[in-house]
Amino acid sequence: MLQSRRIYLPPLSLIGPGALKDLGEELKDLSYKKALFVTDKVLVKIGVAQKVLDVLKEAGIDCVTLDEVKPNPTVKNVKAGLSLLKENNCDFILTLGGGSPQDCGKAIGILATNPGNIEDFEGIHKSKNKSLPIVAINTTAGTASEVTINYVITDVKRRVKMVMVDKNCLVSIAVNDPELMLGKPADLTAATGMDALTHAIEAYVTKGAFGWSDALALEAIKLISSSLEKAVKNGSDIEARSKMAWGQFIAGQSFSNAGLGFVHSMAHQLGGMYDLPHGVANAVLLPHVEKFNIPACANKLKKVARAMGVAVLDMSDEEGANAAIEAIKKLSLAVGIPSGLKELGVKEEDFEAMAINAINDVCTGGNPRDVTVKDAIEIYKLAM
Repeated sequence: MLQSRRIYLPPLSLIGPGALKDLGEELKDLSYKKALFVTDKVLVKIGVAQKVLDVLKEAGIDCVTLDEVKPNPTVKNVKAGLSLLKENNCDFILTLGGGSPQDCGKAIGILATNPGNIEDFEGIHKSKNKSLPIVAINTTAGTASEVTINYVITDVKRRVKMVMVDKNCLVSIAVNDPELMLGKPADLTAATGMDALTHAIEAYVTKGAFGWSDALALEAIKLISSSLEKAVKNGSDIEARSKMAWGQFIAGQSFSNAGLGFVHSMAHQLGGMYDLPHGVANAVLLPHVEKFNIPACANKLKKVARAMGVAVLDMSDEEGANAAIEAIKKLSLAVGIPSGLKELGVKEEDFEAMAINAINDVCTGGNPRDVTVKDAIEIYKLAM
């Protein structure tokens, strides 16, 4: 029987080659006066930030820039951004980058309209007021933070990634222009692309999945698995970049409304403990967690294999599920993802602490199979 659902999406999304130019026209119709521009130094250095500044100038909008955002944005980054926003009386936030500037901007936006510290908002729907308006320009085909109700901030003191699921952080305008993704380094393309694939697969098998999220997740799996290797090997392939932009965009919509699972719970601990790139952590863990999940969702994993191009017609559900695991491993290898956690400097002595934190992570409840601390430790061992 069909159930009622709340589906959260940005009021406006601009996507496709040239979408950045379309943003200029939208901004002219709004009453914004001054932006807090949240980005990182790499995008400033390679000139992508200047393209956005040119759009703001043409629209008659002033801005002040925060470009100190770390790859895993920290509480300190958020505090610095909030101070800059208040000191300069900014009336909206403009984010440019992958998940790092997007998440940092969303955290700043929540604190701009809600009293308290960012630590107070860890968990599900903790804020009372809608964020300050945010215009989010994405430059990687990965996190989809520009279209989700999620953001993640690292508490360096506790060495923990805080996960916030909050409908009030949803951006006002999301922009995905694959022209801004051209020429990005192969390792970044691979990591963010595998992050997007993880979103799609976890959204498809999660306990919270439903018809609409399933349709988006499967299409995202098809788009990503057929175009990621091409985008990694030729960063100027606009068709591959466009397919990846669409894939991560709809994967984000799927998981934002259906939920994720234990891959993300475990990956968050690797980011908090070791400051590892989130996409790489997800990619290394994905086949191992889904192997663990087979008893709970073999039929769905078989369909994942089919979406990835595997001929599964004559396979049993379990055979098809195992074929999905092998397809994930094959793609990871093809795009240069490290083969295990050992290569990333992860130490077995930290497994228990990470496993305990992973069990308490907000994403764990969505995993299709219940997990214990002992299970988590074993998965970390298998991923070494």
